[in-house]
Amino acid sequence: MMKSLLNVVILFFICQSVFSQVVINELDCDTPGTDNMEFVELLSEVPNFNLDGFVLVFFNGSTSGGNSSYFTIDLDGFTTDINGLLLIGSNSVSPVPQLLISENVIQNGADAVAIYQANDFDFPEETVATIDNLIDVLIYDTSDADDIDMIDIFNDDPNFATIEQINEGSSNNTNSIQRFEDMDGNVTYTSTTPTPRQLNDGSGVVLNGISFTIDQSQYDETDSFDISFALQNPATDVLNFNILLDNSGFNTSDFSGNTAITIPIGLTNASTTITLIDDADDEGDEVARVRFESLPAEFIALNDNLDIRIVDNDFTVAAYGTPLSPTSGIVSSTQPADYYNTLDGLSDTVLRQALQNIIAEEGVVRTQTYADIIDILKEADQNPLNSNQVWLLYTEQGRPKLDFQTTSNNNGKWNREHTYPRSRGGFFDIEEDEIADGREVFWNTTADSLRHGNSDAHALRAADGPENSTRGNQHYGQYTGPVATAGSFYGDVARSVLYMAVRFNGLEVVNGFPEGSTGELGDLATLLDWHRNDPPDDFEMNRNNVIYTWQFNRNPFIDHPDLVEYIWGNNVGNIWDQPLGITEFETSKIEVYLNPTKGVISIKGLKSEAELLVFSIEGRKLKSFTTVNTETSIDLKLSSGIYMLKLISEEQTVTKKIIVK
Repeated sequence: MMKSLLNVVILFFICQSVFSQVVINELDCDTPGTDNMEFVELLSEVPNFNLDGFVLVFFNGSTSGGNSSYFTIDLDGFTTDINGLLLIGSNSVSPVPQLLISENVIQNGADAVAIYQANDFDFPEETVATIDNLIDVLIYDTSDADDIDMIDIFNDDPNFATIEQINEGSSNNTNSIQRFEDMDGNVTYTSTTPTPRQLNDGSGVVLNGISFTIDQSQYDETDSFDISFALQNPATDVLNFNILLDNSGFNTSDFSGNTAITIPIGLTNASTTITLIDDADDEGDEVARVRFESLPAEFIALNDNLDIRIVDNDFTVAAYGTPLSPTSGIVSSTQPADYYNTLDGLSDTVLRQALQNIIAEEGVVRTQTYADIIDILKEADQNPLNSNQVWLLYTEQGRPKLDFQTTSNNNGKWNREHTYPRSRGGFFDIEEDEIADGREVFWNTTADSLRHGNSDAHALRAADGPENSTRGNQHYGQYTGPVATAGSFYGDVARSVLYMAVRFNGLEVVNGFPEGSTGELGDLATLLDWHRNDPPDDFEMNRNNVIYTWQFNRNPFIDHPDLVEYIWGNNVGNIWDQPLGITEFETSKIEVYLNPTKGVISIKGLKSEAELLVFSIEGRKLKSFTTVNTETSIDLKLSSGIYMLKLISEEQTVTKKIIVK
């Protein structure tokens, strides 16, 4: 391999003497930043060449990759353009490629990309590089050592002279590798400034670029906005083209405005006004995707597929509160009347085993895929204040359901947080986990199906992407949440993690912060404290009910919080007797008055003595009153603020919010 001293890398090798039907014309495998501008460009011998029957295959030359395929593109249905070019890359590339792929797919090297006359199914993932039906190949790197094994594979093709590895440049370079062929058929490769959708030697038809701009990336229903179009050069003929805005549920019923655009001769600009229709349907926030349609062949889109967020103003508000402003007694448990009956009269390890038999019962309990969890969380973690959002664990805020993280960039996005970290639990993905196939397609599962902990919705929550990364796999107690949050998630996390310790064999919650031991998570003392000081609320009960419709099991520590004490806490060894049935404890008839109050309250509706616990809004226990009789007045002796009162009577609880003036 030869490298110039002027930072322009020119690599020569003799290729086939006759120009192939299609070759790899240009490759940009590495771009500064997030690699969102990488692309590969094909060149056909004649313009408008039909690529049916060809396939593009990318090979991983690393030691772990073993010169095998990692990405394959079926070229059926695509044709090259008026210059014989087909550009393949992400929507971030400008001009926009004719064939779109995701960002940051093309590896930096030492790797290879090859064209075959074959089908995509001939190259399943991890197919070792081959010369069978090979049309063209480019072996490349970013200042890496030569991949001798890969070079040897392709040098076995008698149709090719010596093939060498081409260097694009060091990491984060601004170059691309470009192919040049002289009059004698000799091929050279040069690393230089990228020229997507242009012939590398500057010849060919010069296409007139067109772009469009929109002032904002988000609008509300009823808003209007302009889409402005601009040509690089004045139109030599009247330019007529259309645009589309439809995308998923967003369609022509959601907007009005002209989508047929004209730019007159001699001009470079045009615009249209789009007005969003305010309907009465709660469709959720939607995304309009603005894109060109029917551009003439001599024009080229410099940008395209621009997403515009349309905020639906018809969202609903739940009758219950968020974990930050919790309510209790509004959402009833949907557990069957006899769901926990087998626990009665049991204690200690026998009680724990009986509980596991319920929540991990083979033939009853279901497990969904990890992709299904996205849909489950959109329902189970829905923000009570806005049905178009999810409520985020840890950061205690709502975020649009549309902002689920789909790329490596997690800023402003939400993702799936395992409250029992995967690395500590030993969970893992399989290929089927990538498919969201709905609630009626599921796996059978048992207490020994530890892998299924990867997608158990009782232990997965919607979380802010950056905060999820910050949490990592820290033990609770080491991790206590972001600074200046109220800790409204403490009890939720505790009950979620304790559920996992019973649901799956091989998982435990232990004291301290164990390291290097899979299946152990701490700190038990911290989690017990969080459970006691932040009791279950309506938000938790609702998500328990939702998940039950998917998994056919429940988190028992939400339905019966006192069970925690019988397995880990103050009642270990004592016999459990199921409290009164849900319908018998009429929490809605328990009243606390006056509210707001100056400090003295009365309680109405109790049928027997009760214990009263007073918590701050952050979940910290402040006071307790051990014997509260019916119709009793109590001086709370509290300063002004918002507090939570927990009443415990006959092993049932009800929580009320109170304001002290």
